[in-house]
Amino acid sequence: MTFPENFAKRIVMTTAGVTFCAIAVGFFKCSQFGVDPFQCLAQGVWGRFFEQHVSYGSYYTALSGILLLLDLFIARRYMGAATLVNMFLTGYIVDFTCLVINRFSPAPPPVLRILFLTVAVLVMCFASSLYMTSSLGVSVYDAIPIVIADRRKLPFRFVRIGCDLVCVVIGTISGLLPGIGTLITAFFMGPLIEYFNHSFSEPFLSGSKNGLRSS
Repeated sequence: MTFPENFAKRIVMTTAGVTFCAIAVGFFKCSQFGVDPFQCLAQGVWGRFFEQHVSYGSYYTALSGILLLLDLFIARRYMGAATLVNMFLTGYIVDFTCLVINRFSPAPPPVLRILFLTVAVLVMCFASSLYMTSSLGVSVYDAIPIVIADRRKLPFRFVRIGCDLVCVVIGTISGLLPGIGTLITAFFMGPLIEYFNHSFSEPFLSGSKNGLRSS
């Protein structure tokens, strides 16, 4: 069995990226300023149709499974270990993070909510950069803008913004109104992920002080 170069680093990046990404979603929810675009879609549809029937963790796993089937047709080469870890653990880590935060601060003041939002945005983008750069698979949602950007030869940041806006629209129609946090991530996640790719993830993986140019 052949392992990719810097396999140990890739495992660390994948594990940390998926875990931190889910924790960031918990901070988004507790900030009460809105969640990231894909969670806006996921939580909006869950709240509208499934909240009374199934936990969010189980629903998120099922939704990810549906997107995984799509990705197997259009983005198979982006699927991997990180995809499955993200698919089966994200929803439950989100539930656990919210439980812990609400236990320590059930009614956070505005200043703390702003801090939660800031942490959520930065951690989400940094985490996404980690597991995307590790190339051991990306989340079922992240694969979609990546494959569109690759096939159409378009800048990833703009494709990501477009996909995020579609998610926000669907979430809004489902009844989950976007907040300032949703809008920030919809317009800035793509550029911030690229920034962390160049400034940390790519140099860390390659052992170089200079980032690599994204394709």
